[in-house]
Amino acid sequence: MLSLSEVKVGAKVELDGAPCEVIWREHSKIGRAGAVLRTKIRDLRTGNILSRTFQGNETLPEANISSIKAQYLYTAGGDYYFMDEENYDQFSLSQKQLGNAVNFLVEGTRINIWVYQEIPINVDLPIKMDLKVEEAPPGIKGNTADGGTKQVKLETGYKLNVPLFIKKGDVIRVNTKEGTYVERA
Repeated sequence: MLSLSEVKVGAKVELDGAPCEVIWREHSKIGRAGAVLRTKIRDLRTGNILSRTFQGNETLPEANISSIKAQYLYTAGGDYYFMDEENYDQFSLSQKQLGNAVNFLVEGTRINIWVYQEIPINVDLPIKMDLKVEEAPPGIKGNTADGGTKQVKLETGYKLNVPLFIKKGDVIRVNTKEGTYVERA
């Protein structure tokens, strides 16, 4: 059981019998009133985001989530298919379950999958991933003293802003939590 002060962003908790991840939290205490924790929690099975407020003496049970190694295979009809690398079982996760993770999945990528009660529920992407630039407009000459940027399209179809020197075919490192450019790989 986690006390409210132990509930941090990224914590895996069980809420109403479902595994959830805390994606935002705000702890406050005003005057003589008890402490209050306002949270946004994402259900890891459905992808739904819930807003919940907890009072000072409440506790939350930790979700018993394990991890397996899997390989991303392909997408079909809005479902993303994976293969367990240990027993070669194939399973799928929906786009809603995966959320923003779909922007960084490349066929053949090996990743960790969260498992709850022996059912795969979501992916655990590394914080930084290397992706190839598929489309990039040419760099524009001019006032670049402020470090100009341009928008490029990655091999997954995701678009993000990068420095002007990045061109088509470059491999760049992307922060998967924020969806931002980090560096050239």
